[in-house]
Amino acid sequence: MDSQLKRGLLEYCVLAFLLPEPSYGYEIIKHISPIIHISESTLYPILKRLENQQLVTTYKEEYSGRLRKYYRITVKGEEKLRIFYKGKDSVVGIYEYIGGRLENG
Repeated sequence: MDSQLKRGLLEYCVLAFLLPEPSYGYEIIKHISPIIHISESTLYPILKRLENQQLVTTYKEEYSGRLRKYYRITVKGEEKLRIFYKGKDSVVGIYEYIGGRLENG
């Protein structure tokens, strides 16, 4: 998959994963990797970008004697995710167009 497209989709996957409750890096990777491969070196820059855009906030909590950084989706992040999802028909249409051209091309 094209790296630019993958990066954009990963951002939305991370936001979607954080919808029900805050989470931390390892847990995010564990749940998203079966859908689209993601590593720590990919995830943490994405989380930093999302934080800089105010789409997620962070807080630290002690776990087993260590501080663990948690990420929580913001209202702005939820809105961005909803707008992206509303555009799914356009994305599906693009894939169908490309698939049709490949099959008939």
